[in-house]
Amino acid sequence: MQLTINGMSHTLEVDPRTTLLDVLRDHLALTGSKKGCDHGQCGACTILVNGRRINSCLTLAVMHEGDEIVTIEGLGVPENLHPMQESFLHHDGYQCGYCTPGQIMSAVGMLGEARDNWPSNVTADLEGRTDLTDAEISERMSGNLCRCSAYPNIVDAIRTVKDKAAA
Repeated sequence: MQLTINGMSHTLEVDPRTTLLDVLRDHLALTGSKKGCDHGQCGACTILVNGRRINSCLTLAVMHEGDEIVTIEGLGVPENLHPMQESFLHHDGYQCGYCTPGQIMSAVGMLGEARDNWPSNVTADLEGRTDLTDAEISERMSGNLCRCSAYPNIVDAIRTVKDKAAA
């Protein structure tokens, strides 16, 4: 099978039952996406597939041939961080760092969903433009757990990137 990950094409021979997370970590040494719960409950393995965030532990790699896959390694580099990575650093939204790649990838995907005006469970007006309040951000990020409880800092980091993009 052939996968496009972070703009690079990879030809792989793997068991068809292999999850995308295991391909990333074990076959391509892209270890930024973490194996937290392996049940899609913690969000540590969040990546973007065609711009939408998914839990890579819950999907088979063979299902994503032809998709554009972006992991934390493809988001930015130390010399040129993605704005969300910079914001997480500035707001100390990473604490121990284990969940941080999934949190950042989810935040980037969440901003895309909000831009496309996809509602969440707390969206007040389903007909109008989605306002990314703190409650809206928290709801949209609820699938990403942080055991260090850096949630206020994570929300601040996301709000900063959202506000800069809106300016």
